Amino acid sequence: MAKASTVDHQWFVVDADNQIVGRLATKIATVLMGKHKPTYTPHVDTGDYVVVVNCDRVRFSGKELAHDSHPYFSTKMLNKGYASYSGFPSGLKVVTAEKKLERGQSTQVLSEAVRRMLPKNKLGRQMLKKLKLFAGPTHEHQSQQPQDMPAHLLP
Repeated sequence: MAKASTVDHQWFVVDADNQIVGRLATKIATVLMGKHKPTYTPHVDTGDYVVVVNCDRVRFSGKELAHDSHPYFSTKMLNKGYASYSGFPSGLKVVTAEKKLERGQSTQVLSEAVRRMLPKNKLGRQMLKKLKLFAGPTHEHQSQQPQDMPAHLLP
């Protein structure tokens, strides 16, 4: 059984270019929770940090369509909706994945997919803070010396 004081957190980098959102999110959530380690303990944060680059180049499953700005555009991007509710009557807003990517909110697509796969408690929110998302090919965590994610942890 692991203790919080003895856990060594590592840093990993993942390139999200041409990766399907759901499949990538399951692997990232596994690393954030620490389930890939033999010392996994459900009530202790044993996970590692994950840096994801090229979040604007993720893809969804489904039939591919031609698109001007997104190279991996598919039919599921038109159908996948992200709902938010203000609490007021008729305050429900649904935004498609296509609109999120066009607005430059590409990191929110992957963040929301990972968040929904983590535990819904205080520890889950702490685990989500270890996820660092970047739309472009560069990131600002070089000082942590992140390593590439091992092949057995990728989709």
